[in-house]
Amino acid sequence: MQVENGRLVEMRPRKSPQQMKRGLMAHVISYIAANLAQVVAWWLFTPERFFWPLYSLGAWGIGLAFHIWAVYSPSRRIPHHSSFRD
Repeated sequence: MQVENGRLVEMRPRKSPQQMKRGLMAHVISYIAANLAQVVAWWLFTPERFFWPLYSLGAWGIGLAFHIWAVYSPSRRIPHHSSFRD
């Protein structure tokens, strides 16, 4: 956002809900594929050692949780009523 004439102005248009959900789906698919590959690698090569894929499952899972929250949380935009305008 940028301030112009004392007002906040968006620099780029907002994504539509459909675009946001499509981006989330790509994130979920990549999360599953990458972490599944790591779990398989752990199982094939070092099953007797510490479950090291836990680090990426947890860290990336936090990012995925925030992405889900951003897509499905209610909007926090200020409504544009005539009483708010100068």
